Amino acid sequence: MNLNNLLISIPAILYALTIHEYFHGWTANKFGDPTARLQGRLTLNPLAHIDILGALCFVFAHFGWGKPVPVNPYNFRNPRRDNMIVSFAGPASNFVSAFLFGVIFQLLRNTPFIPMNVSAIFYNLLISGIIINLSLAFFNMIPLFPLDGSHILEGLLPYPMAQKYKEIERYSPFILLGLIILGNYAGIPILGIILGPPIQYFLRLFTGL
Repeated sequence: MNLNNLLISIPAILYALTIHEYFHGWTANKFGDPTARLQGRLTLNPLAHIDILGALCFVFAHFGWGKPVPVNPYNFRNPRRDNMIVSFAGPASNFVSAFLFGVIFQLLRNTPFIPMNVSAIFYNLLISGIIINLSLAFFNMIPLFPLDGSHILEGLLPYPMAQKYKEIERYSPFILLGLIILGNYAGIPILGIILGPPIQYFLRLFTGL
């Protein structure tokens, strides 16, 4: 990633990570768990949500994560269902953000009122925002702990199967790290093969390009 692309990506990364974690906390608070709010995480301040390693992975591996918002499922009226919805809120916020950036992009890309040098930067920022939000949304839907997809799958499985699924959680971070390393250093882009098609599809759909 060259310096220009990096500078354009940074605001998009900060936005995507912040909105993702904020909506985890916001949804949890709505379902009766104030943990994130009481710990100062129910905020749109990026500094409260940035995980340095996750942000660096976004820059160099094109997949990343923010600092997880604390959630206490025992505060929910229906812990399994509500925890699943709270987990889905993060990826959903990124997907909706990508859609809204796409709407703005399509509305403005043919306007004659923005100077050419300004429009190029602005449009690149919007496209970067779409790509990063889609990447974060789909990456987090992978059913490997600690990603949101693991909590969603756990909530969807029958209780006995969910308990067996939880037994393999301790191995999931190593599997995830292995997949990232294989893609970036061994030339075996398993994550890219899985996530690339939906990201490209919605990028084309949202931008009209």
